[in-house]
Amino acid sequence: MYDSHLHTPLCKHARGALPEYLEAARKRGLAGVVFTDHNPMPAWFDPGSRMSPEQLPLYHSLVAQLRQDDDFYIGIGLEADFHPGAGEYVRRQIADFPYDYVIGSVHYIGAWPFDHPDYQDEFERRDRMEVYADYYGQVYAAAEAGIFDAIGHLDLPKKFGHVPPEEAWDLVEGVLEVIRNADLALDVNTAGWRKPIGELYPAPQIIKRAGELGIPVVLGSDAHAPEEVAWRFGDAVEVLLQAGYREAWVFKNRRPEPYPLERA
Repeated sequence: MYDSHLHTPLCKHARGALPEYLEAARKRGLAGVVFTDHNPMPAWFDPGSRMSPEQLPLYHSLVAQLRQDDDFYIGIGLEADFHPGAGEYVRRQIADFPYDYVIGSVHYIGAWPFDHPDYQDEFERRDRMEVYADYYGQVYAAAEAGIFDAIGHLDLPKKFGHVPPEEAWDLVEGVLEVIRNADLALDVNTAGWRKPIGELYPAPQIIKRAGELGIPVVLGSDAHAPEEVAWRFGDAVEVLLQAGYREAWVFKNRRPEPYPLERA
């Protein structure tokens, strides 16, 4: 298996040297990893949670220094934010370097960083359905943008326990259809099991529907520390197998390579 969603201290909210992530991955029996740190964005967008544009070459260099072991795959990518007004900035950024894999994620609704623990009380002032409608509207646009390889943690607003209302399912169906039509994959992200919601991203019922639609999946831990690498991958594989999946994808040079899902 591969862990295709790893961060580095350059994002300002992760810890541990890159070789420590690799050591953890090898100990867990992985075949490889893909570093996908938070991409630089325009200066007005969330500078405290990502590397700066000036640090991007350093990120490239740090990963390149690790890519010396032919038996262990080390990919380089980005978790790139999709936000209104920044799409062309991100598109140009990705085109300027030969990344292996790019995750498209939505972390903001307007000016609100809805998954940031310091601002979770805003949920109490908003209608739950409107939150999910706004969120999925941006995810829909991200999937249509033609920039990304996969969509990250598809039901992220549930992070602090604010689960979607039942009527939000129609929005999920619409988003899954555009993901399928755009030939994108889903980031199956085990970080949800480390958050207050205590549930995989996306939820098992979403994964099941994605499988019915033929949407491929990419496994990732969203690790921000070495001990989080491959977090509960065995449990994630069980969810995927129960949903009918028999393989996952790893990206190399922006092209997917399938590998079989196997119980530990």
